[in-house]
Amino acid sequence: MEFKEPQREIKTLQSLGKWSQSEAYKDLLGLILSVNDAVKSKSLSENPQSSTTILKLVELLDTVANWTEEYPPCEQPQRFGNKSFRDWHARLLKDSEKLILSLLPDEQKGAVIELKAYLHDAFGNSTRIDYGTGHEANFLFFICCLYKLKVLVESDNVTLAHVVLKRYLEVSRKLQTVYRMEPAGSQGVWGLDDFQFVPFIWGSSQLIGHQSITPAKFVDDKIIENYSSDYMFIKCIQYINQVKTGPFAEHSNVLWGISAVPHWTKVNQGLIKMYKVEVLSKFPVVQHFLFGNLMPMTPAQL
Repeated sequence: MEFKEPQREIKTLQSLGKWSQSEAYKDLLGLILSVNDAVKSKSLSENPQSSTTILKLVELLDTVANWTEEYPPCEQPQRFGNKSFRDWHARLLKDSEKLILSLLPDEQKGAVIELKAYLHDAFGNSTRIDYGTGHEANFLFFICCLYKLKVLVESDNVTLAHVVLKRYLEVSRKLQTVYRMEPAGSQGVWGLDDFQFVPFIWGSSQLIGHQSITPAKFVDDKIIENYSSDYMFIKCIQYINQVKTGPFAEHSNVLWGISAVPHWTKVNQGLIKMYKVEVLSKFPVVQHFLFGNLMPMTPAQL
């Protein structure tokens, strides 16, 4: 395969139809659904042995997390959007090629031109100093490319969620906290979450069939205390409680509504539908997506 620098292709509302029928859309959704199936009814501690690529991905994430020590937040009058994030992000642009090449075999190293475009957008926007579900999707684009290059394979699905996504969330939350990043395109109380979406999908799949944690119980303090290290969904709730104040039903109304759903299977199916509508079909989010030869806008093969 030849590789090229990915470009914007969704420039008008009319492009959304082409996007929803594209190979890139099919691959991104396929990744989410296949990992969703792989982690069903599994806690974070239930892991097969991590492959070399999984370990290298964690090492990459550890490296970028450590840069926050080199670029501490600066003194500035405004409370949010610390400008030191721009220095952190400039380091990402500078070192991304070296980081990505460590993941690729010699015959695939040309793919770095496509992979780095997605890694650059995976941690937030350096101009606006914000982060949202579009940046999360860019990280998944990056991961999709590794599957298409066969650097990641189906047997990596569980550790991708339980090890790599877990570490990615920790790094993203660290950046959000250290640099006081704004939510990108947040709908506030009427959105699922200010920053993430996919860990709620995979996290609800983990909880399918759980004997103790029903959807009605995920906001209980005791459940959060006992299970946040075992289940992604509960960890997300714990993080929301750390960064928001007031009654949960007021600051996270959509999530609160989930507690009324009887079964995690129904929650999981509903979140997948919601992701398609609220993220993958929203022009303000997807207009920034980039398309190359690994994640193309060409029509998907049926």
